[in-house]
Amino acid sequence: MPPAPGSMAIDPATLPDPIREELEAPDPVAIDTSAEELRDGANHCPKCGATDIRHKPGSDLLICLYCRNQWHGQRIEEEFGLGEGLDQLRGTIIASGARDIAADAAVLMSFKCTGCGAEVTVNTDSAMTARCHWCRHVFGVNEQVANGAVPDGVLPFHIKKDDAVARIRQFVGKRQMFALKAFKQEFTPENVVGVYLPYLIVDGKVSADVAGKAEIETRRYTRGTGDKKKTYYDADVYQVDRHVDFTVDDLTLESSAARGNLDTRANTNNIINTILPFDTKNAVKWNASYLSGYNSEKRDLDVEHLRPRLEEQLLSIARAQVSGSVRKFGRGVRWEQEGLQVHGTRWVSMYLPVWLYSYHQPGKNGGMLHYIAVNGRTGETMGSVPVQQWKLITAALTVGTVLEGLALWFLGIMG
Repeated sequence: MPPAPGSMAIDPATLPDPIREELEAPDPVAIDTSAEELRDGANHCPKCGATDIRHKPGSDLLICLYCRNQWHGQRIEEEFGLGEGLDQLRGTIIASGARDIAADAAVLMSFKCTGCGAEVTVNTDSAMTARCHWCRHVFGVNEQVANGAVPDGVLPFHIKKDDAVARIRQFVGKRQMFALKAFKQEFTPENVVGVYLPYLIVDGKVSADVAGKAEIETRRYTRGTGDKKKTYYDADVYQVDRHVDFTVDDLTLESSAARGNLDTRANTNNIINTILPFDTKNAVKWNASYLSGYNSEKRDLDVEHLRPRLEEQLLSIARAQVSGSVRKFGRGVRWEQEGLQVHGTRWVSMYLPVWLYSYHQPGKNGGMLHYIAVNGRTGETMGSVPVQQWKLITAALTVGTVLEGLALWFLGIMG
């Protein structure tokens, strides 16, 4: 189409690289990860057709509770080729479950039971499965509706509840000495909850440039006497510039605003990051039957909300990529300028499994919410235990006194 009268056509080739790349990049492409066989709201056993399906604990298998048939879900990476073409990524590619959340999308979904014709409603704010109250036909929310409830894939739990409880009990046991009295009295690890947390999994092709000042120490010397001694050093200062091209595969970003809130004055959400990574390569195509018996949280952040966090992590990766080339600068490098070019990204929505134990410590401004988390795949455990400050102070003073006594004893021997 010719330019409007009075306007001037712009040749992209005359623009700077980042702007030209953005103009020439293709529009977002969607990967259809919806499951045709599940769009009636029910997952059927491939052997007998029953809908009472459960996840077999400790495995990636589904099991039919009617005929006991077992089968493995299809791995999402193999099904949709998500492990391929990282170095060819360009623009933004978004899978069905990672599309923008419609602001007016209802959380209530109704299904007409194919067994008896009754209406069955599922509230996706609190559940992803339901059973017909007339004929016991089981429904699961499997269609990628626009309310952010249904991801593209799910990574099933491998760690069973008994194992998670034992790990949490052991974690707390090692910290009992300094734990808050009320916490110890109310500690009931049997109340641990298995929850699927929402994440966006990102592949990307990236270029980065970093520049700064680096130093190599050439001389160290001391001036002054007694308490006024000061140590100085001389150094050669260099301007350092580095460029790096790299790809990222399955970078994990929280897609829940509540879980992404890392305000350490009010919660210990950062604990969740310490139990990473997850083996996301083994995630299977979305099937609500995997969620039976577990809680889940719904995604409420879109791709654009997470781009700043993605860029922060990509810059961290870039610094790590170039760190090997600046080791000769013994006094380190201070990066003063950083530039990032994201050539292409691919976004997939996924549920990841976590066992959680929580404890609310009363206090100012609503108190503190403590978590102990267990990776539902690897068993990695980390948490926050509320402590009695006076016990910590007493222990520190005691240790300090003992160390001081040992020092005096050592000096007496040397004297």
